[in-house]
Amino acid sequence: MLFNSVVFIFFFLPITLLLFFLIAKQSQKAGLAILFLASVIFYGWNDYHYVFLLLFSILINFIISKQIISSASNLKKKYLLCLGLIFNLSLLAYFKYTNFFIETINLMHGEHLSNVNILLPIGISFFTFTQIAFLVDSYRGLVHQYHLLNYALFVTYYPHLIAGPIIHHKEVMPQFDKKRTFLFNHRNFSIGLVIFVIGLFKKIILADHLAISVSPVYDSYQSDISALDAWIASLSYTLELYFDFSGYSDMAVGLSYLIGIKLPVNFYSPYKANNIIEFWRRWNMTLSRFLRDYLYIPLGGNRKGFIRRYINLIITMLLGGLWHGANWTFVAWGCLHGIYLCFNHGWVAFKKMLGIKTSNSIFLRMMACFFTCLSVMIAWVFFRSSNFSTAYQILHAMFFKQLILPGYWHVPNMIKIVLLKLHIRFTTPTDWTILDPVANFYSIVWIFISLVIVWIMPNTYQMMHKYNAALNPFKEKIHSWLCWRPSLAWNFLTITAFVLDILFIQTSSVFLYFSF
Repeated sequence: MLFNSVVFIFFFLPITLLLFFLIAKQSQKAGLAILFLASVIFYGWNDYHYVFLLLFSILINFIISKQIISSASNLKKKYLLCLGLIFNLSLLAYFKYTNFFIETINLMHGEHLSNVNILLPIGISFFTFTQIAFLVDSYRGLVHQYHLLNYALFVTYYPHLIAGPIIHHKEVMPQFDKKRTFLFNHRNFSIGLVIFVIGLFKKIILADHLAISVSPVYDSYQSDISALDAWIASLSYTLELYFDFSGYSDMAVGLSYLIGIKLPVNFYSPYKANNIIEFWRRWNMTLSRFLRDYLYIPLGGNRKGFIRRYINLIITMLLGGLWHGANWTFVAWGCLHGIYLCFNHGWVAFKKMLGIKTSNSIFLRMMACFFTCLSVMIAWVFFRSSNFSTAYQILHAMFFKQLILPGYWHVPNMIKIVLLKLHIRFTTPTDWTILDPVANFYSIVWIFISLVIVWIMPNTYQMMHKYNAALNPFKEKIHSWLCWRPSLAWNFLTITAFVLDILFIQTSSVFLYFSF
């Protein structure tokens, strides 16, 4: 079931909330049971087969965790932790990476092994990492005893189950025991709805319209891609992924806050970052936290010298890339970000050694933001491409082909002169573009609107900061007139956004992160 579907918005969600608030007043445990049952139905709506896998995974992890917590022997705890890690990683490897391993063997050794017909369970990467963190923290003595129902709901809780955020037990599980969670709160409900509508708008109106120009280029398998097509498709995908993931994250936070449960912020204006380090503090924040706490630091982090630190960064990002998908292009994406981070940390260390202070110049910060986004977009080319050949064709077209613009575009003479000086020429299009002329213009308009929103507008959590609806590590404030409030104007904008969402909801696509 999708958040951006009629079934979810008008049937599943109202029924779930109505039953929860009616029953939770009488019994908190019954209220939790309703949420758990609803989450299982949500997960198995389109294909019930993997519900059993999810429940089996929950049961095994819960049993191992309880054994770790109750054991007095450190050696036994270590063996149990290893058993739990092997169990979780084996499930993930079988369902997600079996065919990847087969294809790699075929490529390296010239074999002709057939792929196995395995359907990837939705959200397996997310609920696996959630449970691995729980097991490791059980071993570290950071987990208290919990009932099976609380643990099962923690893993399956429908706002985060399919595509994150990767929630942490210490943030969410204590909220399941608070009395206020089980009482209807008009304020929380209203704020949750607003955040959900904002996220829905990002997905349906922005992300899905940007997506129109992506697949025709990236999936065309043509060897002669024009520079214009390559730039439009890559910019569109960079922004599509932004609004798709940001929209999902907002919807997850909003849905959870309808009953007063706060989820961690997972997305905080990453394209406003001035460097790659800052980008990863703002993009998929809960995955970054998981990779830092459960991979990078255990590998040694920055405690064993700068060379080992950079090796650890590369390993962490390589595995982070592989987590996203079973393809070498994802590994290349992770490797590229690992290299970016090494250069960034090296530059920070170099400046510190020479006593160079970071400039507060607005121009330099804008340039830093621009080049950070450009670097991220180059990496996204590998992320989106199905193979290295496509990635090469796109990047080659972007940076080594002359940019040709349609001659009928009415560009002011002064701007046209500047463009001609930059060797950008105008001509009447024939068959040199994959996208038709109308699609080109349409895409550029959407790209421009999206860039204004990304770089100039405040994000959802800045607009809603007065209401503290999520677990947000950033405390940035904005002018009060930009903050959402229950006024006539803001209510009108919210209702208008929701109406537009519903008008276009039938054409909406699945979330990009569902495939990860």
